Amino acid sequence: MLEIHKLNKSYGSHCALSELDLRVQEGEIFGLLGPNGAGKTTLIRIINQIIEQDSGEVRMDGVLLSGASIRKIGYLPEERGLYKKMSVWDQLIYFSRIKGLTAMEAKQRVNYWLERFEIASWKGKKIEDLSKGMAQKIQFIATVIHQPRLLILDEPFSGFDPVNAALLKTEIINLKKEGTTILLSTHRMESVELLCDQVAMIHKSKKLLDGSILDIKSRFRPAQIRVTLELGNTALPKQWEVESTEENRVSLLLPLQGQSPNQLLRELMSFGEILAFQEVFPSMEEIFIQQVNSSVDA
Repeated sequence: MLEIHKLNKSYGSHCALSELDLRVQEGEIFGLLGPNGAGKTTLIRIINQIIEQDSGEVRMDGVLLSGASIRKIGYLPEERGLYKKMSVWDQLIYFSRIKGLTAMEAKQRVNYWLERFEIASWKGKKIEDLSKGMAQKIQFIATVIHQPRLLILDEPFSGFDPVNAALLKTEIINLKKEGTTILLSTHRMESVELLCDQVAMIHKSKKLLDGSILDIKSRFRPAQIRVTLELGNTALPKQWEVESTEENRVSLLLPLQGQSPNQLLRELMSFGEILAFQEVFPSMEEIFIQQVNSSVDA
């Protein structure tokens, strides 16, 4: 649905994006990762046509982005943009009409979303009277009210408590099920692992890696097995790393060292009953930190 090809953008002597290539498939949640200053916000602003690239292309459905593309995009910026003196109702109607909805469509959809979030009683409240989390909900509704085909979320969980963050995650998953393509930029790696189908990591203006969560984790797995063993009468080899011991049960972290998992499994069976046997995969947070640090060292 979204194709970015050899995208470049500089601000004076500072390079914000360098030869960036990305492909976002229709109906997926695509995670855009990177530390502050990596170039994520610049990319998002180019897609939204807030700024122009120096060179390269951005295509949506195979067609170069134009003014008409904006109606198909919903953008939730990290820095929120609500009018504090307006009421919740007037605010959402205003944004609905800007996105091209008729007066009747705007009223129907605002009522639908206020009921969906169970906040219909907030209609008459001014934005300045809402908590940060409440205002975030209104901003989210304003972003999706026109049913965009591409939804861009920049740090959407900022300001939410765990309960409302979980509610928002559910809504994001529901929108994906309804066919919305979602570009998610966040520092919350647990949300990336839960929500994203594909991710790309950007650092110092360049793409470090991209792929599915499983592919990336497989690429960086440390060839280790975590085992829980109920011990028999045979003593364990001294070189084996014991993570924890509880009564007659022991948790081990073992390197494969050229063995297949089946070979290690057969060896372990001579030491007792195997209660759990699982290959170790790094978290996305561990991979993120490793890749950023490796790039700094390079």
